Amino acid sequence: MTTSNISRRTLLRAAAALGVSAPLLGACVTGGGSGDAPAARGERSPENPFGVKADAPLEVVVFKGGYGDDYVKAAGQVYKQRYPGAVIDHKGIQQVGDALRPRFVANTPPDVVDNTGAGALDISALAAAGQLTNLAELLDAPSWDDPNTTVQATLLPGVVEDGSRDGTCVHLNYTFTVWGLWYSKSLFDKHGWTYPATWDAMLALCAEIKKTGIAPWTYQGKYPDYVTDPLLTMAAKTGGMDLIKALDNLEPGAWRQDAVRGAAEAFAELAGRGYLMPGSEALSHTEAQAAWCQGKAAFIPSGSWLESEQQAVTPQGFQMTMGVVPARTASDKLKPAAVEASSTESYLVPAKAKNVAGGLEFLRMLFSRNACREFARTAGTLPSVAGATDGLTLSSGLGSVSAAVKAAGTELVSFRHRGWYPVLRKAADDAVGELITGRLSPVAFTERVQQAADALAKDGSVKKYTR
Repeated sequence: MTTSNISRRTLLRAAAALGVSAPLLGACVTGGGSGDAPAARGERSPENPFGVKADAPLEVVVFKGGYGDDYVKAAGQVYKQRYPGAVIDHKGIQQVGDALRPRFVANTPPDVVDNTGAGALDISALAAAGQLTNLAELLDAPSWDDPNTTVQATLLPGVVEDGSRDGTCVHLNYTFTVWGLWYSKSLFDKHGWTYPATWDAMLALCAEIKKTGIAPWTYQGKYPDYVTDPLLTMAAKTGGMDLIKALDNLEPGAWRQDAVRGAAEAFAELAGRGYLMPGSEALSHTEAQAAWCQGKAAFIPSGSWLESEQQAVTPQGFQMTMGVVPARTASDKLKPAAVEASSTESYLVPAKAKNVAGGLEFLRMLFSRNACREFARTAGTLPSVAGATDGLTLSSGLGSVSAAVKAAGTELVSFRHRGWYPVLRKAADDAVGELITGRLSPVAFTERVQQAADALAKDGSVKKYTR
């Protein structure tokens, strides 16, 4: 992409996202297309579909979060078996955006980036600025495991769509994350509690839990997005796919719909009835989760990375289990088993990388069945490749996640506006933080987020997407 097909507003927004001046960002996108010079590729073959030069060094920068980075290091060893002359520079870091913004500006990005975690780079802005490699070549390539099957054919439904901007796939997400409400099955068995299928049953159970001296709920107060996910899932169950599309497509009045207001009222009741563990608002994700693992609270919202993230502090016999968000009404449009699920942990190949071919090949191998099985075994979460966990003995948490996905069938919901529009995501999360503490009424919550969505819809400097 050249400056001729990048609007000035798009350039300015990308500059803002990268934290640099527009002229400087402009300088980094005027080189035209990929930085993959012809000399960077060797001879292509069925075994080497991208023409990787055997001795080309490869730099891999990975977000070292809840899943760690051992699975990527293991993948690097497999890569070196095929390209023994390659030197792999592996970096496991946490603040990906802060570390890599200057390098994108200087046209010296790594060859592979796991762009995940708080402060990650704005993928939409990078895509608009032509900074990401089109992964069509990777999707059409033979998979690492089976030369008769393309990489794309091995991926779970929605993975390519999650990584696409305007129909171009620019990143592939490695994990298939499922969101729900977590509890200790052994704690529930001890007290004779049954996981609630409806919100009325949830509130009744919370009353029983509170009598034991255990807080019914805690949450990651410093990061209210942990509550946004179950709130939106509850709203989606009531309003169905039409509501999900309306929210994602920034339709007027979407956030004011009864389904959203009703979900907001439901979660506001947790604070109103005193069902939140005191002090939760001030807790980080690790602090809240530690308290939950210590039995101070019965429920905590989170994604399917939780079991891995808490592995070091989870008591033996805890039996960590994920339940789906209870149905709020008897007339919900989606079935009670519907669950929020989408691919996350974004891997991309910068367009200006020195070794684009090597970056694509590394991803082809990383998304192989064996690499994904190793990831599932060590990280305790579902990868984005179909069948990767077949035959594995699953932990309590991962087993409950896998069962939830199977029970949901085709009703796996996701909210793409949260990836497309970081500004709206923050506005919604901030409002949820106020709602869950009782400082914002449900009606005021819907109005505040609707106004943010309306402002975004009118902002011509922000590229819009639809589903």
